Amino acid sequence: MSAPHEPLSGESPLNADPEQPRYEPPPSVGKLLLWVLLFVLAAVVVVVGGVYFS
Repeated sequence: MSAPHEPLSGESPLNADPEQPRYEPPPSVGKLLLWVLLFVLAAVVVVVGGVYFS
C-alpha cells in the first residue's frame, strides 16, 4: 500500500494540510469604502422613498 496522501508535484502547497484554516485577504480600504457608501445610499433611498410615498 502507498503512504497517506502526499501532495503531487503539480498540486498546490496550500492543499497539503486540509486542517490548516485559510482565509481570504481583507478587502482594500477603497473597496470597503465603496461597500459602505453603497449601503448608505441604499438606506437613503429607502428612507426617501418611505417619506415620499407616505
